[in-house]
Amino acid sequence: MENYLYEPDELSSTLNSGEANCSPTAKEKLLAWSVHLFTASGVIWGLLAILAIANQQWVMAFAWMAAAIFVDSFDGFLARRLRVKAVLPEFDGALLDNIVDFLNYVFVPGFFLAVGDILPPHIGIPAAIILMLASAYQFCQSNAKTEDHYFTGFPSYWNIMVFYMFILSLNGWINTAIVVLLSALVFVPIKYIYPSRTAMYQRVTMALAVLWGIVNIVILTTYPSHHPWLVGYSLLFAVYYIGMSLWGMWINR
Repeated sequence: MENYLYEPDELSSTLNSGEANCSPTAKEKLLAWSVHLFTASGVIWGLLAILAIANQQWVMAFAWMAAAIFVDSFDGFLARRLRVKAVLPEFDGALLDNIVDFLNYVFVPGFFLAVGDILPPHIGIPAAIILMLASAYQFCQSNAKTEDHYFTGFPSYWNIMVFYMFILSLNGWINTAIVVLLSALVFVPIKYIYPSRTAMYQRVTMALAVLWGIVNIVILTTYPSHHPWLVGYSLLFAVYYIGMSLWGMWINR
């Protein structure tokens, strides 16, 4: 969930340089609106994912979820690079980003839980409700993203959660326990690394994240005959992410 806003030090630098006193050019405005459109395209991938889930096209649903993650991985970088907050101060790109993120990281996977066959009968809808309510709380917290670029509480990676539930074909009750546990962790103030922004081992994390994304694409394209070692590598990155988050919180104490 990429941060769309200018960071305070970046904004101060812009103001001190006098750039804020210059009227944006037509080109700058066009580029800024293009970034907002790129972010807004996430609702398209979310809608397509919902339609695929409704038609039980599970692999295609995850393909659209992956497209949404791709957009979210780059829109914040582009927004900061092209100074969209300064160029279009009347448009709230952060609000747009949060709306799109809630759709793709919360509602779409919640819908998957509700109608997919990965939870016990009659459990899907209650589990989806628990997930969505917890994330609604998390999205509205002022400290959901810290100044040193960490997430506070489980950062609503529900789309990744349902991906592993689908690929691993775990018992429905185990999946239910995972949903309840992660929903509870939303309220626990553990700091989770922000892969594209947390300074600690950022290059290593991003390199592993890229490899992780490629591996997951291969897993999807070869489903259901994926190789166990590919799934193992994918899970290793999840272990790395959790371990680095706990380590970062420990050393920052």
